[in-house]
Amino acid sequence: MSLTYLTTVELAARIKYDARTIRNQLKDSVLLEGVHYIRPFGGRKILYLWEKIETDMFRAPAIDTLMMGIR
Repeated sequence: MSLTYLTTVELAARIKYDARTIRNQLKDSVLLEGVHYIRPFGGRKILYLWEKIETDMFRAPAIDTLMMGIR
């Protein structure tokens, strides 16, 4: 399977979010390292894995996620 690697700016254009929102709010809460993004060669640069993100965007949230604010 071939993966599509995107920078933060490229991902922002695809999902119609501001790049700052991705960096400050989505990264490490919704988008997880090793699942949705990688740091090639252990560096600072982040590359997002489009196929993984696209799959999870269409997945319905788990009931635990929906109930987090109620507890």
